[in-house]
Amino acid sequence: MPASVTRAQMRALDAWAIQHIGIPSIVLMENAGRAVAEWVLRRFSAPPADPVLVLAGKGNNAGDGFVAARHLANRGFPVQVRFLGSPEQYPPGSDPRINLEAIRRLGLDIRPARPGTLGGGLSLVVDALFGTGLAGPPRPPADLLIQAVNAVRVLGVPVLAVDIPSGLDCDTGEVLGVAVRATATVTFARPKVGFFRADGPEHVGALEVADISIPAAGPGCPVPAPPPGTLG
Repeated sequence: MPASVTRAQMRALDAWAIQHIGIPSIVLMENAGRAVAEWVLRRFSAPPADPVLVLAGKGNNAGDGFVAARHLANRGFPVQVRFLGSPEQYPPGSDPRINLEAIRRLGLDIRPARPGTLGGGLSLVVDALFGTGLAGPPRPPADLLIQAVNAVRVLGVPVLAVDIPSGLDCDTGEVLGVAVRATATVTFARPKVGFFRADGPEHVGALEVADISIPAAGPGCPVPAPPPGTLG
């Protein structure tokens, strides 16, 4: 597993891949969402009868969730998407908005998220509420949604975190008020240092590091390439 990185290092890697290497940000988002969907496809031998619930926040993490929802729907999975706020919060032409419009045109079940319980009859919850940029406690209704996610996990519904469990600090591994306790986490490019500190290990669950086409090294790379077999 590659060496872990901080929030600032991951931002620098993203920016380098996009601006210096020339990989469009929407390609990175597509690769990230597809990696999440592939984790789900490996877990289920066939589309389940109960829906997969994708909970989306307000940033790029939401866009990763929209991509995953599209790929799962294309494979016959029943998918529900619930998002915080309104569609207008995603600027026209932004990567999350493009992917939201795509799943709308596919006719997926997309609605605003409601605080409180998530209801029963779910096969999986995909946590795409907050990414690595979260630096303070989730505000209502996100905090209530996180509590609801943890409640359904106690009932046996698996929870897959997109990049990082929502509410977990990327650098310190501390819970920012309330955090998702994931069954598994699909993180992108490199593991994050907070996964191995403080509350991190009990919230991340089984960890998978997905290659989303960010090079490990190259001219001008802001983060040293990890030595083979190392873990930060």
